[in-house]
Amino acid sequence: IVDNAGGHLMQHGQVDMVITGTDRTTARGDVCNKIGTYLKALAAGAHGVPFYVACPTSTIDMRLDRGQDVPIESRDGRELSHVRGLDDRGREITVNIMPGAPALANPAFDVTPAALVTSLVTERGRCEASATGIAEVMRG
Repeated sequence: IVDNAGGHLMQHGQVDMVITGTDRTTARGDVCNKIGTYLKALAAGAHGVPFYVACPTSTIDMRLDRGQDVPIESRDGRELSHVRGLDDRGREITVNIMPGAPALANPAFDVTPAALVTSLVTERGRCEASATGIAEVMRG
């Protein structure tokens, strides 16, 4: 499905579960992943759809306590304002599709709070997305 069809399909009972990845997970189970993950978790929660995170223990950062502590990469606004393509002669060009646009926000990641995560699925088994669950799986 396309990126933003998930909420619509959940709303209509066509999704059994959501499984996403993680780039970084805090000691309390907050999950940092590609932008849009948080919105999928909100939609899943609103529609009673389990939200699982495939979480290799190598992504768990025991030095980070809360999701707010995860630095979020901000990408160049030109990714939003400019497109590359071919002109009528077949030459590659870049076109500004938003001339005069104000400053553009382009975060690459977002943080999903542990409370929205059904469970973390690690190579050591499933665990609760909590400080207790993370500690148990890390002792593994």
